[in-house]
Amino acid sequence: MSTTSETLDVALVQRLLDAAREGDDDALDRLIPLLYDELRSLARHLLRRRRRVMSTTELVHEAYLKLDGHMEVDWHSRAHFFAIASRAMRQVLIDTVRKETAQKRGGDAKPEPLMSHHLRTDVPVNDLIALDDALNRLDAIDERLRQVVECRFFGGMTEPEIGAALGVSTRTVQRDWVKARAWLYRELYGQNERSDPAASQA
Repeated sequence: MSTTSETLDVALVQRLLDAAREGDDDALDRLIPLLYDELRSLARHLLRRRRRVMSTTELVHEAYLKLDGHMEVDWHSRAHFFAIASRAMRQVLIDTVRKETAQKRGGDAKPEPLMSHHLRTDVPVNDLIALDDALNRLDAIDERLRQVVECRFFGGMTEPEIGAALGVSTRTVQRDWVKARAWLYRELYGQNERSDPAASQA
């Protein structure tokens, strides 16, 4: 996920992350305005097929409230911040979708397929809840694989950015992505990914 601002002060961002790590309760409040455009870009990425669920601004603000409760996190870098932000937005969006689904249960609402160019194949789930449940199961098996999917699918982060956030090489991220996608495909399709013609084009 590249920056949307040419004037972003990277050094200032890092100083604020360091301050947050050291217990400065105001650091996050000063950091958010600097990264607001990027957070909105991340929110738009998540909401592109769920625009009726909530607005981009609402998602950013709700995620901020979750981030504000993570002041004990050992913030390493901007990439690490966005990895945490991706998780916060995933949680907010899933909670909202669960409520929406509960309200529509028994009605005539049709399931909406979830698609993403970041996965390079259609994800065969009726909604985000199935993917979220699968990621929770994956987390119990391999936390890093879950983190890679979360950063890439929900956060739109690049492989180098994910590597920086997780403290691993880009090559490791690439391997983890292959493993995680194959596992998710089996969970969601109930068969091997290689049987999907679209997967061969990834």
